[in-house]
Amino acid sequence: MASCGIICVKYLMFLFNLLFALTGLLILTVGAIIQSSYNHYSNFVDHTIWVAPILLIIVGSIVFIIAFFGCCGAVKENSCMVLTFSVFLIIIFLLEIGIGIAGYVKHGQLEDILEKGFNSTLHNYDKNVDSQHAWSLIQSELKCCGIQGPSDWQQVFHNTTLPTSCCIEMPVNVNQCTKEFAMKDGCMPELLALLQKNALILAGVGIGIAVVQLLAVCFACCLSRAFKRNYEAV
Repeated sequence: MASCGIICVKYLMFLFNLLFALTGLLILTVGAIIQSSYNHYSNFVDHTIWVAPILLIIVGSIVFIIAFFGCCGAVKENSCMVLTFSVFLIIIFLLEIGIGIAGYVKHGQLEDILEKGFNSTLHNYDKNVDSQHAWSLIQSELKCCGIQGPSDWQQVFHNTTLPTSCCIEMPVNVNQCTKEFAMKDGCMPELLALLQKNALILAGVGIGIAVVQLLAVCFACCLSRAFKRNYEAV
């Protein structure tokens, strides 16, 4: 009867680790998508903001590898391998808690970080080609103009002229983008909303994975003890 119970737990653990491996791929994929999709806004955001998606890629890769140990340990009934799997999971879980706390603290500073980045690139617009490309990109993609609105560009041009990327459509006979044809929304609120939305996605993924990890640790510890008792009995 005990042997039957061990077999059930063993195969349940194996299936659980397959699911866990898939969650590792999910973490990696989410991190890669966020990193590739929004990394080009790095001119406006402190580089530490992009640590989260990079860490997701790293953690996702590690989780996938650790899940392999769990699967092998369950199939081979190796208590040492299963125990190693549990220890690695606990370490990653503690690491994720640390990342979550750091992310929460950084999230509270996000608006100040964006304001600093936007002001810096705006003031360097006429001197720095990278700033010009960054503004052109963000205004075109997010359909916005200036930090809080088109009037911010008066600090740069000292007249009513605006960058071409501020205007989606202009009449054929008009060669210059002006406030009349410009997009009304500022870029900072748009980017802030976008990053906050991604932060919620990251938080949701993190909480879901943490729950799966805790269950996996419980299964692994039970299975390790069962294997050890079974080995001692034999």
